[in-house]
Amino acid sequence: MADQTERHISGTMVRIDRTLCIGSGNCTNLAPEIFEIKEDAIVDFQDETPDIDRDRLIESASVCPVDALLVFDEDGEQIVPE
Repeated sequence: MADQTERHISGTMVRIDRTLCIGSGNCTNLAPEIFEIKEDAIVDFQDETPDIDRDRLIESASVCPVDALLVFDEDGEQIVPE
């Protein structure tokens, strides 16, 4: 599996850095339709990632304790982490 993966969701680009992830599950608690913890105890995207409320998506990435989730707006400006 790739060290980084990204998807366009709800008008943002979300990137997962699997090398930083510690599998806390904070993101999956807030956005289970977007994120899941895989067998290796590291987060990844669900197979299907629907658009969800943008604020909830941003919050689900911002609660990552190790900044393994990055979110960029439609202009490529980084929103998370700040």
